[in-house]
Amino acid sequence: MFNQVSAELTQAYQALQARVTSLTEELAIANGELRRQYQEKEALSERLSSLLDALPAGVVLLDSGAIVAAVNPAAMAMFGTDMVGRHWGDVVRAFLEPTLTVGEWLLGQGRVSIAESVLASAGGKILLIHDVTAAHRMKTELERNQRLAAMGEMAASLAHQLRTPLAAALLYTANLGQSGVPDEARAKFSEKASGQLRRLERLIQDVLLFARGESIGRDVIPAGDLLLEAAQTVEPLMREHGLEFAAVDGCEGAKIIGSRKALFGALVNLLENAMQATPAGGKICLSGKRRGDLLAIGVRDSGPGISRETQSRIFEPFFTTKGQGTGLGLAIALGVARAHGGGIELFSEPGAGAEFVITLPVGPVDREMESNG
Repeated sequence: MFNQVSAELTQAYQALQARVTSLTEELAIANGELRRQYQEKEALSERLSSLLDALPAGVVLLDSGAIVAAVNPAAMAMFGTDMVGRHWGDVVRAFLEPTLTVGEWLLGQGRVSIAESVLASAGGKILLIHDVTAAHRMKTELERNQRLAAMGEMAASLAHQLRTPLAAALLYTANLGQSGVPDEARAKFSEKASGQLRRLERLIQDVLLFARGESIGRDVIPAGDLLLEAAQTVEPLMREHGLEFAAVDGCEGAKIIGSRKALFGALVNLLENAMQATPAGGKICLSGKRRGDLLAIGVRDSGPGISRETQSRIFEPFFTTKGQGTGLGLAIALGVARAHGGGIELFSEPGAGAEFVITLPVGPVDREMESNG
């Protein structure tokens, strides 16, 4: 029995030894695989580190608490300091100033755009920071050159626009100098000459405004107040022309940063154009609607609409379908909208009215308050 048990133990030991040998071989293979994976990840980490170091854009890694966990050399060069360990909100307040363009900030004498990506697994974020100073400068220079080119192309048209009211004013003033002109006629000639000179003055002001572009300020403008001011200004004129007028405020308390005077002028210009295009008994609606980070201000009329051919040229300087118009109103309004980081769209079907929609970015202050909330 002892020999039998001993033999069984020997067999069990041999089987266990064989199993240990097998497991040792499997462990060696697994260790080799792990070592290979580690080396691959190490190589990948080195490549990523080299890529981040060589990347011209700044990269900032935030943890779940918005604390800066890591930065690449480009980001450190942009901010001029080591930000690791600081709260991103403190960095923003210390170094960045908001602009009218969503996602763009002033950084010292430069301008940067910041895009963020959420890290779902870690709960943090990666911020990619591009220096757009040169691109912004080129865009500004391009817009200026386009305005100058447009002014050069329109020189002949401008001369014609100036000559007509000037010739009329000279004719009326020449009649004033004739002897024997009755006082009633003299007063009429004087009034007509003054009217033509005022037309000249308005034309020159429009040309200067278009040529230099609209320089915007830093007014914080509640969009609802802007709509209310424009509505109160044009409502008496609408009643005088026999038009139904409505103003709908869906701005949800949004604020715009820029020039209140310029935006008000552009809005009133659109309303006056709609009034002139709509026959008595028609309807004009002024509306404001919040769309995320954008605000859409619309002026809709029930007039005859705008033909396809006219739509393609409606924003061209000096293009007008009105006998007394300068043709610069819509061009200036478009310039104002673009200066504020937005634009103007036209929606019209012939015979079904027209709607001009100014799209503007919501003020950065407004967006910061919402994100902090």
